[in-house]
Amino acid sequence: MDIHEHQAKALLATFGIPVSRGEPAWSADEAVAAAERIGGSVWVLKAQIHAGGRGKGGGVKVVRSLEALRAEADRMLGMTLVTHQTGPRGRIVRRLYVEQGAAIARELYVSLLVDRQTSRVAVVVSTQGGMDIEAVAEESPEKIVTLSIDPATGPWPHHAQALAEALELGPDLAKRSRTLLPGLYKAFVDSDMSLLEINPLIVTAAGDLLVLDAKVSFDDSALYRHADLAALRDESEEDAKEIEASRHDLSYIALEGEIGCMVNGAGLAMATMDMIKIHGGEPANFLDVGGGASKEKVTAAFKIITADPNVKGILVNIFGGIMRCDIIAEGVIAAVREMGLKVPLVVRLEGANVELGKRILSQSGLDVIPADDLADGAEKIVRAVRVAA
Repeated sequence: MDIHEHQAKALLATFGIPVSRGEPAWSADEAVAAAERIGGSVWVLKAQIHAGGRGKGGGVKVVRSLEALRAEADRMLGMTLVTHQTGPRGRIVRRLYVEQGAAIARELYVSLLVDRQTSRVAVVVSTQGGMDIEAVAEESPEKIVTLSIDPATGPWPHHAQALAEALELGPDLAKRSRTLLPGLYKAFVDSDMSLLEINPLIVTAAGDLLVLDAKVSFDDSALYRHADLAALRDESEEDAKEIEASRHDLSYIALEGEIGCMVNGAGLAMATMDMIKIHGGEPANFLDVGGGASKEKVTAAFKIITADPNVKGILVNIFGGIMRCDIIAEGVIAAVREMGLKVPLVVRLEGANVELGKRILSQSGLDVIPADDLADGAEKIVRAVRVAA
């Protein structure tokens, strides 16, 4: 689960992390009132969406008067903000963040994430803050330093010293990193974050460290023990199909293609999407129904796929282990009979009760195209979509 910048900063502040003063606003009047409370003569107005690159799309503006702030707030609210992370459809701006202006001397980058190879928290830092970290990694990989923290011990003073050296902090700021890093680590672990990205962490003209932008993502599977964090969810920022999928405990991510996929197992789902692309198609979604899905869960998954108007064909690819092929077949039939089948459907089944599953499909009277293996299924659905077009 992602949250907005203003929510991330409010959370970090509770762990003693230095953040700039700011307030959220849902109208131009609220934005002006927030600026008056914050004080000063320079403010930064930021569109609040779950995507990076807002500045390049016109979603971040520095203003130097309340009149200019009102005008920018009127412009931003309701706009469709398109960035490199939103896709061409963009996101509608429904809330803003009014922040006190800061005199920036340097921009740095700090992030914490789970390194699954080492089962530790990785702290990634760079002196190249304010830039896309992917671009830095490609053009200047030597400017990115990664620290690994053992969860059994947490951060030690030598980690803070290494961070200060990597960020080229002077003696005074190096002392502050001794509290900054433990604070960030505690926020990450205690809140069950999967990502904490600060870009940029700035050195102000007065010589202070300040979080100027923050992105936070939480581990969905741990939200049951964080009711306060779960309450921060903004469903308007999520795809309606993804919201419906979460209610049925389905792993679903909407994509931009035309071929819907229903698969059991994340690895098999990734392989299925790759195979579709190899044969010239584009997947419309990632959907993992899991290892022990019920008939009702499969039916819900099928409905979610067919609710996407971009879907021109569907590939069901099931390897039955815990998941039985006959359950998949019954779920597909139930969904098709309830909603109707308006696009080509290719089904590849293998594993537990595979013959029973195939027999259920063949005797259903539905126009289902059987596939022998993954490559055969991908080739058939791509060809069927092209013929239908």
